[in-house]
Amino acid sequence: MIFKNLKYFFAGTLFGIIAIKSEIVSWFRIQEMFRLDNFHMYGVMGVAVVVGIVSLQLIKRLNIKDLDGENITTSPKKFQKGQVYGGLIFGFGWVLTSACFGPLFALMGAGFGVVFVMFLSALLGTWVYGYFRDKLPK
Repeated sequence: MIFKNLKYFFAGTLFGIIAIKSEIVSWFRIQEMFRLDNFHMYGVMGVAVVVGIVSLQLIKRLNIKDLDGENITTSPKKFQKGQVYGGLIFGFGWVLTSACFGPLFALMGAGFGVVFVMFLSALLGTWVYGYFRDKLPK
């Protein structure tokens, strides 16, 4: 069982190394992005969007399977105004902390202990969202 999931550990480790080396988790790079001082982060995100679009098209057209041999499916998403509110909250948090949830693991792995506070805050925010989800605008 543990060996079956080892591939995810290695993929995550590789992602973390790439995130650190490409400086996409750098506080300074993120601050440069929000101050519109540098194109680095916009370039990285733009490349990620293009790679995602091309990858999804290849998966659909070539009927590529996942690592367990099962079909990969996507479903159409319906727009909800709550997504705008959530995006704004996420964006404000990103500006304040200069990190989104994914890179927090890479930053903790790189030895930035203060990031643990942001990690706990993200977990608390996720719990609060789950608690109030039914009462939030759709």
